[in-house]
Amino acid sequence: MDITKILLVDDDDLSLRILRNLLEHEGFKITAANNVAEALKLISSEHYDVLLSDLHMPGAADGLTVISAMRYINPKCVAMLLTGFPEMDVAAQALLRQADEILLKQDDFTALVESIKRRIATGTAHSKPQIESVATILERVASSCIDDWLQEVQLDGKLSIVPLTSEQRCAHLPQVFRDLVSRLRMALPFGTKGPISETAAKHGFTRRQQGYSAAMMVEESRILQVCIFHTLEKNLATIDFSVLLSQVMTIADEVDSQLRQAMECYIAESTRDLLPT
Repeated sequence: MDITKILLVDDDDLSLRILRNLLEHEGFKITAANNVAEALKLISSEHYDVLLSDLHMPGAADGLTVISAMRYINPKCVAMLLTGFPEMDVAAQALLRQADEILLKQDDFTALVESIKRRIATGTAHSKPQIESVATILERVASSCIDDWLQEVQLDGKLSIVPLTSEQRCAHLPQVFRDLVSRLRMALPFGTKGPISETAAKHGFTRRQQGYSAAMMVEESRILQVCIFHTLEKNLATIDFSVLLSQVMTIADEVDSQLRQAMECYIAESTRDLLPT
């Protein structure tokens, strides 16, 4: 009889150690991870029969992220969430992310073991989610990602010093996303320069006229990359992991390329301002 392999994920080291010892005593083979990043590495490198993950963990990712990754890489794995907060909205989110079962942490251990064995016997009812390209995801969520970027910029004490309307701050971004999507769909070898962007050059000129410093332009570009990567993190369940790294690198390269083009125009405009009239 094959031994059931369980991936156990919990950021609480004491809980992780206690639950691991109890489950091993029941005859399960346990691999433990105390954070989401470690769990994602293990999911990519090993096969598991059951995922048992804490829902609430620190950082941008949580147990739902772990389940999304497992559901993509190993759709037959039974995925179960542990939570100390049985709110209905949490349950709804978990179901959307295709968790097989939600268990309260205060439930007794015997009930947990019985749930695991029952789920192994019946299997998971969930199938592998439909996969989207990174380009398609960015195309679909561009508007919400721009909204996230604007919120972060408005909260930045240095960037918000320059009084601009939301439309003025975001005017360049719809074309930036169109350029990103186009670059991703070109599937050029990494390191190949993307096409020249007239919008990027115009953005550099406009920001100079609006009173931005060079450092402020760099910071708003950094925030854009962070917002894009957070957006991708929210969509891990449908991303093709085999090309994710190269596409993330392409995104970073394109955003940096557009910043460089904007800065060249910004510097040229600054030089003209210094010339005698």
